[in-house]
Amino acid sequence: MVRNTISRPWERWYVGRMKSMKLPEVSVYSLLERTAREFPHHTAIIYEDQTLDYRNLKMQVDKLAGKWREMGFTKGERIGLMMANHPYFIISYYAAQALGLIVVQTNPLYTPRELLQILLDSGAQYIVFDETAANTVDETKAIYEFAVCMKAGADQNGTCSLQAMIQSGDAIQAAESISPFEDIAVIQYTGGTTGKMKGAMLTHHNLTSNVIQSYEMYGDSMIPGKEIVLAATPLYHVYAMTSAMNLGIFLGATILLIPKFDLQQVLANIKKYRPTFFPGVPKMYNAFVNHPEIETYGLDCLKSCSCGSAPLPVEVIKRFEMLTGAQIGEGFGLSEASPSTHRNPPFGKRKVGSIGIPFPGTDCLIIDDDNNEVPNTSVGELLIKGPQIMKGYWNNEGETKKALQNGWLYTGDLAVMDDEGYFYIVGRKKEMIIVGGFNIYPQELEGVLYEHPAIKEAAVVGIPHKEKGEVVKAFIVPKENASIDIEEIEGYCYSQLTPYKVPKVFEIRNELPRNTVGKLLKRLLVKEELEREGKND
Repeated sequence: MVRNTISRPWERWYVGRMKSMKLPEVSVYSLLERTAREFPHHTAIIYEDQTLDYRNLKMQVDKLAGKWREMGFTKGERIGLMMANHPYFIISYYAAQALGLIVVQTNPLYTPRELLQILLDSGAQYIVFDETAANTVDETKAIYEFAVCMKAGADQNGTCSLQAMIQSGDAIQAAESISPFEDIAVIQYTGGTTGKMKGAMLTHHNLTSNVIQSYEMYGDSMIPGKEIVLAATPLYHVYAMTSAMNLGIFLGATILLIPKFDLQQVLANIKKYRPTFFPGVPKMYNAFVNHPEIETYGLDCLKSCSCGSAPLPVEVIKRFEMLTGAQIGEGFGLSEASPSTHRNPPFGKRKVGSIGIPFPGTDCLIIDDDNNEVPNTSVGELLIKGPQIMKGYWNNEGETKKALQNGWLYTGDLAVMDDEGYFYIVGRKKEMIIVGGFNIYPQELEGVLYEHPAIKEAAVVGIPHKEKGEVVKAFIVPKENASIDIEEIEGYCYSQLTPYKVPKVFEIRNELPRNTVGKLLKRLLVKEELEREGKND
């Protein structure tokens, strides 16, 4: 039985801070209500050079909610949002929250099979989708019966137009009554990279707490009504939902909404609108540092940057900060935690390569396989407890019991805490490679490969081997116009690593498999290797 943490060395960094942090017991919709009251004429969204202020944003949200209420949408029903970044995503999301509907976040690039898996699990009655997802929704309608399908555009094939609904709706006079601790605001599907998808149930209190925690963690660097958030990561992803959309709306910030990450488009928007805060993912930072004229786009406007979805190699951090003058606050999170749990705080020490300290109100433990807390600087599984931790997995009691035990979330991530309370992720429990009885953590090897001047991207995996159990293989993507000599790379690795850690096999690739958020899909690399091995048998 895991006990509560007794030693919390990270609390020393909170001295004089966080004393006044209160987590209000409110709905997600109340974030917009409050900001529209305080900053009615402030620009809420910039999208393709069009602007929308907070008063008009709330008016459109309320009219859509009014129309949905008139159509019989009721609290607790599930609504899928299957859209790329667009003002309609934000409007639909907050209209759903106003009615107490449960938002089911859905990638618009999903295939009918993937969409059907989510629909059958969540029982979503409604879906709002864009042109990208139109064919998938049409195919799915032949198998799955929606109560209402709504397209973010003109009427087509008997589908309701979101635009027409907003125009014809009567604004709601009062939002639905919400029980913040009990009522689910979002079902965020996760686990697609490791197997069957699971729907993390995030309550209103989970989401609003994580917004307040995030704001407190940025200290004095975030000024309400003064920030411009660069939202280039998809809002259907839990990281952008909280760090770009919900935090942005809580702050009364302007959300500079980018439909999808096109490097030149993003850089042009940065140059024109001068955003102050960027919650990005590794793929984006990597693209920035490899752009030959990055210094000319004025990235020094960024006061704060964060990175989510996957670990960011130290070499990329150093190069980004050297080229732009902006600082990346590394952190950690997961869908089950709404998502943020750790951050390198601007008010503490800067430790590049660390995920920082726990968010205020968040407790952490690192345990061994017998559920015993390990000493500082020892590797073990990271456990997290806090107001942002999910209620459980939708319709999945078995997985809920595995993930949530005695109030703790078992993350499946291997971590280390130093004597000052800073945490370091060393890999996924399932990704750890064992060679000759030695534990090898892919992230360490990838960090070394990223430091090589000819390597743009790297991924290290363990490949099952009949005699050795596992062998370490590195997949590398060269920088543009760079040539890679495998023997030279191998020698470089030997100069930086203990011999047993050096990959035994190297493969050069043009690109690495990633999902739409830029998360590396290592399981696909392993799968390819196993299929290749099977053909050679």
